[in-house]
Parts: sequence; structure tokens; C-alpha cells
Amino acid sequence: MELTYEKCGDYLIPNLLPSREPEGELRKFGRMRRQYLKEHRSGIYSGLLLIGKLKEHLLAVQEQAEQRFDVLIEQMAAAEGVTEQLKAADQMLWVRKMNNIRARAEEVVLAELIYHL
Repeated sequence: MELTYEKCGDYLIPNLLPSREPEGELRKFGRMRRQYLKEHRSGIYSGLLLIGKLKEHLLAVQEQAEQRFDVLIEQMAAAEGVTEQLKAADQMLWVRKMNNIRARAEEVVLAELIYHL
């Protein structure tokens, strides 16, 4: 490892450059995972931050969480008979059922992926 230094007054300061972060935007589940690690698993958070792997980890967890969320919604809606026909017949009932399904799916994703090591 080669280090270069910059003279600042009487001191030599190392020129440290952080590694490139992966491309991608942190959305809901990625931000929730970051907050959980920061507040409850500060050692893991600091370790990932120091080695430059935090955003990579957050993006991976986010992708898994979003996929799991979508699959759970589809499965729960099919199991409970929430279809387009129901939506056409009674929109308010369809909205109530879908909101309930989304809330339950989010709870499962949070327990399985976000708040778990």
C-alpha cells in the first residue's frame, strides 16, 4: 500500500481517498436497515462503514426486502381472493384488503430481513 502525504504547515497529512460507493439509491427498506444498524448494532455499522461496504450491504438488503415484499403481497392476495374482479365490484373492500395485506407483508419483511442479522 503506497501512501502519499501532503505538507500542511509543519505536519505531513496522509492523502486518504475513500473507495467508490456502488451506484444506487437507498429507498425505504435500505434506509430502515441503516437506521437499525446505526441505533442497535453500532459495531456492525461502524465496521461496514470503515471498510467501505455499508452502502453495498444496504443495497443488497433493500433488493431482497423489495422482492420478498412483492412476492408476499402476490401470495397473500391470491390466498385471500383479492382480485381485479373484486376491485371492479367493490373498490373500498379491495382497498381495505390490500392495505391490510401490505401492512402484514411489511411486518414480515421487517422481521425477516431488516431487523435481523
